Amino acid sequence: MNLPTTFNDLIEEANGLQLYKKLIKQLNKDFLFANIDLDFEEDILPTSLKLMLHETVYRLIQEKFAEYLNLLYIIDVPEKQVKALNGNDTVQLAEEVSFLILKREWQKVWFKNKYS
Repeated sequence: MNLPTTFNDLIEEANGLQLYKKLIKQLNKDFLFANIDLDFEEDILPTSLKLMLHETVYRLIQEKFAEYLNLLYIIDVPEKQVKALNGNDTVQLAEEVSFLILKREWQKVWFKNKYS
């Protein structure tokens, strides 16, 4: 599996395989499991998804760092990838972490679809 390198590539691939709604369901499931109050509508526009996810990650980094770390653990975002990011600009960091979250959730959805 080749992981998408941009948000747009990920969304195009999800839509092309008709797995976008499953990606949203997976996000909702993991956010609920992490006890974070965020529930995406299944028909949310990709731009809104990106914005809401970015805002939520930013807020977690700024105000609820323990919950942020718990979310990354539950979603299983590779620690190595997070540590490789530049943390000087929190807004940029939140955007990059949001994409890492989406990539990991996409992996889960893709594998479930392919092997079930």
